[in-house]
Formats: sequence, structure tokens, C-alpha cells
Amino acid sequence: MTARIESLLSARLFQVPQIVGDRIFFVSNLSGRLSLYAMDAGGSVPEPLLPPDVALQNPHHVARLFQVYPGLGKILLMLDHDGDENYQPMWIPIDGGYPEAIFGEALTGYRCHLSHHDEEANVAYFYGESRHEPVNVSFRANLATGELTELYRSMYGGAALAGDAANRRVVLNEGYTVGDNVLMLWTEGGEGPRVLYGKPLAERAPGEEAPLTSFGATEFSPSGDSLLLTTSLFEDTYGLAAIRPDTPHEIARVEVRGVVHTGAGEMENLVHLRGDRYAVQYNIDGCTWLYEGRFDEAALTMELGAVICGRDELAGGVMDGFNYDKAADRFVLSFSTATSPTQIYTVEGPRRDQVRRHTRERVLGLPAERLSPGEDASFVSQDGLRVSARLYLPPPALGYTGPRPLVYYVHGGPQGQERPDFAWFSMPLIQFLALNGFAVFVPNVRGSTGYGLSYTKHVDRDWGGQDRLDHVHAMKLLADDPRVDASRAAVIGRSYGGYMTLTLAARHPELWAAAVDMFGPYDLLTFIDRLPETWKPYFAIACGDPVEDRDFLVERSPRSYITAIQCPLLVIQGRNDPRVIERESRDVVEQLRALGKEVDYLMFADEGHDVLKYENRVTCYNTITDFFRQHLMPATG
Repeated sequence: MTARIESLLSARLFQVPQIVGDRIFFVSNLSGRLSLYAMDAGGSVPEPLLPPDVALQNPHHVARLFQVYPGLGKILLMLDHDGDENYQPMWIPIDGGYPEAIFGEALTGYRCHLSHHDEEANVAYFYGESRHEPVNVSFRANLATGELTELYRSMYGGAALAGDAANRRVVLNEGYTVGDNVLMLWTEGGEGPRVLYGKPLAERAPGEEAPLTSFGATEFSPSGDSLLLTTSLFEDTYGLAAIRPDTPHEIARVEVRGVVHTGAGEMENLVHLRGDRYAVQYNIDGCTWLYEGRFDEAALTMELGAVICGRDELAGGVMDGFNYDKAADRFVLSFSTATSPTQIYTVEGPRRDQVRRHTRERVLGLPAERLSPGEDASFVSQDGLRVSARLYLPPPALGYTGPRPLVYYVHGGPQGQERPDFAWFSMPLIQFLALNGFAVFVPNVRGSTGYGLSYTKHVDRDWGGQDRLDHVHAMKLLADDPRVDASRAAVIGRSYGGYMTLTLAARHPELWAAAVDMFGPYDLLTFIDRLPETWKPYFAIACGDPVEDRDFLVERSPRSYITAIQCPLLVIQGRNDPRVIERESRDVVEQLRALGKEVDYLMFADEGHDVLKYENRVTCYNTITDFFRQHLMPATG
């Protein structure tokens, strides 16, 4: 049987669901592009809520893509245009309609993000990145009246994490790099935000380094007297802490009890449900665990009870968003694994044991035994650091014999993680490659998220350094696996993975017979110069300053080694990409062609820093697979 990518892509996405009464709202690509839909909780045909010419972006890239406001009878949407990431807040009626700007022209000068919301009070918080200067602005919006209140301006963020019950006190987070954050509190009628914890960059002495301090999800306690938040201050893999606004800089650890999962990972989210009840989320070995817990504010304990996601049918995969329905005391969530597409579930009952699936998506024409679940392939790197990884081999049912040609897949970020998530771009590609007889190796080298803050920080100001050596060491180990033919190996990566692909192909040409760069930076100087102005301060700290660190950035740029590339190269790019602009990829292509190198270029005119539209995904996956088949497989396959 000939495998077709259309079979894998036949499994439509169902992501970031929200439940209101008897209606479930969600993002899906039912029409071939991501859009907003609704269906009855008891089951019905999904109804489109947007016209066919309006497309949403990948929920993995947008913190909050939409929010239902039942009291207003409206849905707030964050819309851009074909991947340009110039998001604007828009209204549609709750039953669907054509989007209209909520605030007229007031926010058109900003790339806007919905950072926090209070649907009961009809309040939203927006984080705006100026399109013209390196300034970020946080706003509180009264959605019923259209009133905007500016909360904070900064070069380094300042997004709203939480608001109190009256939305008169707002917690803001200023971040310089990963693990270097300052927590602030804005109070209505006050003179401006005051610091709750941390030391602002402007107050530090030259060369002063701050201790690793990371704040994530934050919630006011039911009493309003303290803040409950996730932080790395007490545990490198994150835990819970509490701080009282009236005693800043005094932060206390919250003891978490009742954890039942095992494995390597970290706490990744906290959501207040009602009263003293919270949802606490973990990422363990790349898989989601979601608990319901009770917070004792006096004793500073969080007692975890029911497992919402992580067991039975909801085990071994990734939750792509969840929502809690206070009125019905139930959860709705989206969940997928490496071999099963996203499905929408509700979880309810006193013991949270009433699990109901509301969708029946499947991969057409491909039995489960033909898909690869992957296996743990973690290894110890050259300096003794453990690196998490998975190896996807063609299942025996496919009938392939002998060592399989290898595709080495590098995730983006660099502070990201490859997970068993069918909703993410890479998983259908990994499965398609395995169906076509390739072994696919997927590492989460140092710098990846999901394994603690120290692990994530390894890559700061070391792009293409120790993480590159992790990849090289992994290839040495793979050469000893009799199931893999490392002499027929290709490297592929997206975004930072594209940068690493170019780096590995140029600095270690002996390892590769082919390479695919998707949206990868080529010259770190031009890459940083071409970034949106609001992103430059972060990259100057995390990657390198274009003036002070010029020599370092030149040394770590693939451009400096590009003449050494020996293997054929495929470059893929979206014309509307604001992160790695099209000119960056075109520079790679033009220089290599001028040198007489073999290079193909695939550019999508209606995509940004991703490939989302169905017809484009079909073209993209087929082009990559055909490219690898041409350069890694003999004529007999």
C-alpha cells in the first residue's frame, strides 16, 4: 500500500476548546485552514463561525487565540493576516459573523496578544508590541464599554498575568530572558507598578547577574490577600509559591502533595477553578498530566486529588488546551498522541471518572499498526548531560528490512520541545517519513523546555555551541544502532531548528547526505537586524548584541561556514514570516547557487512562520519526503 500524506492530514485538528452551557467552541482546520467552530456538547455537526476567507493562526504560537464572553453574546478573536502575526482584537457574535475591530484604530500600531481575561467581568488584558519602536505596552480593556487603560510601558515585556476579583490590582511580569523575570503589581489609582519580587534591569550594576528567577502562571488567592504562582525559585523544575502584595520580596514555598506521576519533567501551568480549587499541569517526559487540587492558604499547601489528564484514555500524549465550566463543574480538553489525532473530551463527576469523547477523528486508510509510537532514545551527551530523545522506526507491519535511512529532526525555539502531539506540524511529517521507510530521530537537546530551568538556560548566549555538540554526539551513538543506517542521514529543522540544520550541514558536512532548512536564520547579524523592533532587546541579551558581540555572532552564523556544505539542501519559507523574513532564506539560496551548490527553494506566498493551510501542507510534506527519498534511498528503496 502506498502511503499518502493526505491520509494523515485527513485527521482534522480540534484544539483549545471552551465550553459555555451546552456549546463547545474550538479551533479546527475542517475547511483546510484553521478557523473557529462550535458544536453541541452532546454531539452535533460542527458549525463554522467565521467566513471562509478568514484564517486563524496556530494555537501553539498564540497564547490565547479566542475567548467567549457569554454575558456580551460575543467572541473575542486575535486575528492576523496569512501569518504576519500583526494580531488585532476582533469581535464576532457568539453565533458567528464577520470580524470587526473592537477598539477601532486604537491598537493598530501594535502587535497585540490577549494575555489575561475575566469573562465574567467582561474584562481583557492585552499586551501590545509596537510596530515602530522597541516598546511594549500592557492594556486593561473594559469590553462592555470599549475603554482602554494603559498599565505599563517597557522594552522588556510587562504582560498581565492576573487580575484580582475587581480587576483593580494587576500582576505584571517583566522578562529579560528565560529565567530572568521581575514580578510587579499595578494598582488602580497608584503612581505606577511597584516591584513585588526581583530586581529590575535598570537598577542593576554593570555586569551584575541576577539569580535564576522565573515566574509563570499567577492567580490571586480566593481571599485576595496573596498570589499563588508557579516559579523556579524553590525547584528547578518549577513549583508553587505564594507572595503577599503587602509584603513584597517575601515569597514562600507552597508544598505540593499528592503527585502520582513519575518521570522527568516540570510543572507548566496553574489555573484557578473556583473557591480553593485549582488545576495544576505538568509536562512529564513530554506528556501532559493535569490534576485538580485544593489550596490551603493558611498552611501553604496544595493537595492534588483527581487526575484530569494523564491516565487511561488520556495518557501518553499532549493536551492542546483545556477549559473549566464552573456552572456544570466539568472540564473540556483537547488531547492527542503520536499516533492518534486530536479529540475533544469532557471530564466530570465527583471523582472525575466520567470521561466522554465528543469527536471521532481518525487517520483514513492507515491502521494503527502502520503508525510509529516511537521509543525512548535518551542518551548521555559528551559532557555527561542526559538528553531526552525519541526514535520513530517504521513498524514491522510495513515490511521494511535492513537498516533504515535516518532523518534527524531538530525542533525550534531554541527553547522549545518536541512532544508526542499529533496537532503539531512535525508529527504528521514524522509519521509520513516512517511510512516511507525512514527512521526519524527527535532529540530535545540542552536548551529545550520541559526539563527544568537550568536545562533550558544552557542555550542562552551559546547558540550553536554545546547544543550543536549534543547533536554531533547523538549521531555518533546512532551509528552503532543496527536498525539505523547513519551513512544515509539527513538533518531537518524549523525556525531555530533551521538555524541548527544549516549549522550542522556546514560545520559537520561529513554527517549528512541531505538537509532541509525551514525558516532558519542564516546570518545572525542580518537575522537580528530584520527582527521586529520589540524583539531586539531580548535577542541582544539571549543571543548577542550586534555591536558588542559582533565577532561572536559572526562566528556562530551558518553563513561563516556555508561554503563547506556538501549535501543537497532544500530551503522552505513563508513570505509573510515576521520572525525569519523571506530575505534571510533567499540569501542562503542565492549564495549557495552562486557557489554551484545544489539547493532547492520552496516559498509559500500565503504563510508566515509555519505551514498551516491544507494544500500547502500537502505540498510541503510531499516535497520534503521526495527530497529525502531522492538523496537517501537507493533506487530499490
